[in-house]
Amino acid sequence: MKSTTELPFVRGFVRLCEIGDKLGFHERNGGNTSYHLTDDEIRAARALLKGRKPGPWTDVDPKGDVAVPQLAGHWFLVTGSGKFMRNVAYDTEDSIALCELDGDGSHYRIRWGLCNGGRPTSEFSSHLMIHEVKFRVSGGRTRVLYHAHPPCLIAMTYVVPANDKAVTRALWNTMTETSVIFPKGVGAVKWMVPGGRAIAVATAKLMEKYDDAIWFFHGALCSADTFDNAMGQMEVLEKSAKIFMTVQSSGMKRLGAIVPAGYRAIAKAFNLNLPTRFL
Repeated sequence: MKSTTELPFVRGFVRLCEIGDKLGFHERNGGNTSYHLTDDEIRAARALLKGRKPGPWTDVDPKGDVAVPQLAGHWFLVTGSGKFMRNVAYDTEDSIALCELDGDGSHYRIRWGLCNGGRPTSEFSSHLMIHEVKFRVSGGRTRVLYHAHPPCLIAMTYVVPANDKAVTRALWNTMTETSVIFPKGVGAVKWMVPGGRAIAVATAKLMEKYDDAIWFFHGALCSADTFDNAMGQMEVLEKSAKIFMTVQSSGMKRLGAIVPAGYRAIAKAFNLNLPTRFL
């Protein structure tokens, strides 16, 4: 292997970005993605980057309000600020960055990528706060955070109350498989200015118990162990929201929905523990 772009995790990252763009989830420079490298992947990247001078150490948060000590020394692959998802597959080294955190998790430096200058996504500090939570609660299994702007899902936030129960029931009731994909439910974050500490803290708190959260009037954030699962979760959120909005706009009174007994049958069939508060 001669190039960083040939590393399997880089190829998977690029593929996720490319699929998301083709699905219409990323207008202009909307959305972002980050990946938490394993120890083996860090060693592979180090070997390829041997002799290459790292970038300067930079504050994770310009205001100095964010540090992720549990992730000290860890590496992340992340999309760049202002970069277009449609360009990740075609101009990879300009569009994404491989970043290393320092010994206390408050600074990062670029080890590869953003070859024409720039910095990681403006929501990098939010991603790191959520990665720290998911690393702890998942025992290191969660590696991918994927933020997108699916149009039907955003539309749904205008007609559903901004709370976990309302959002989860609206999505679960669209098609039988949705509760199987999101057995924990889906979190809801009321509208906040994106990229700030407040939305990061609110989302990190939700990610203690959920793998996915909807940012009202903005989009969604999915966390997963693989790139395929992260994209799959986003696809199901958008498809469920599209069905919901289609029913809402039909002008007909809804004649039915999956009843609580139906959810209990689904839970039994798929060996799930569906939270009773959503039934």
